[in-house]
Amino acid sequence: MVIPGRRKSIAFYIAFGVCLVTVILVLYVGWVLLNWRTGILLALGILLVSIIIFGVVINTISIVREIRRNEQHDAFINAVTHELKTPVASIRLYLQTLQSRNVDETKRQEFYKIMLADSDRLLATIEQVLRTGRMGAASPKPNLARLDLAEVIEECLARVRTMQAMPADSLVFQPHQPAPVLVDADEIRAAILNLIDNAVKFSGSGAKVTVETEILDGHVLVRVKDEGPGIPKTELKRIFKRFHRVPGQLAARVKGTGLGLFIVRSVAKRHGGRAWAESEGPGHGSTFVLQLPVAK
Repeated sequence: MVIPGRRKSIAFYIAFGVCLVTVILVLYVGWVLLNWRTGILLALGILLVSIIIFGVVINTISIVREIRRNEQHDAFINAVTHELKTPVASIRLYLQTLQSRNVDETKRQEFYKIMLADSDRLLATIEQVLRTGRMGAASPKPNLARLDLAEVIEECLARVRTMQAMPADSLVFQPHQPAPVLVDADEIRAAILNLIDNAVKFSGSGAKVTVETEILDGHVLVRVKDEGPGIPKTELKRIFKRFHRVPGQLAARVKGTGLGLFIVRSVAKRHGGRAWAESEGPGHGSTFVLQLPVAK
């Protein structure tokens, strides 16, 4: 969501750039009409005006991009702060309750279960931020090993069922014939877990998510399909950018750092594969595809 003050700043710089270009064109056209007989000066004038207009346009685009980048950074900091603060506050509350009151064993075990879940959420957020930092150009090469993706997918589905307290039939796995891949198990596990977790969170209550695998042209395709709100065509590529979140009321309600899909695409590239999204638009659900080469 664009902050109103920054929206005004963006509009100001765009309007300012348009005004400058208009003034330059008016002055240039007037100059040409007065000096149309001087060919050399005309050519130099065209070159000079072109350079000035190009500079103004590039400057305006750079300013707008910087404003949007700062806005995304602020949104990321707010999201991470919330994702860190909420489980810590919850754990602290339950610990204070256990310390100050005599709690029966059943209630005590329930408190322990909630605190463990909050700890998992906290660790997941920290790991996601750290993993994003490791995805830079100077990051070490992945630790490759032969792996069956079906085992990783089953593990990720079981973890999401536990974290989201979902019934077994809400998450369905439809495997293809086994095909080994040469991957970093930890990175691939994080990518697939992000895809499944995103599909569940954005589908809302009564989520129905299907994970499929397919072998096509020497690649294994992992498809994560949901029946959620869908994605506008204009957002299908943007959603893989760091900190980017699809604008809308649902995205505002679903908490997150905006790093999950960036990690998915980064992991795919590090393994010689691809990641992309497919959707017919709002209201038609979406499909996320992770493509990895089959191990030779």
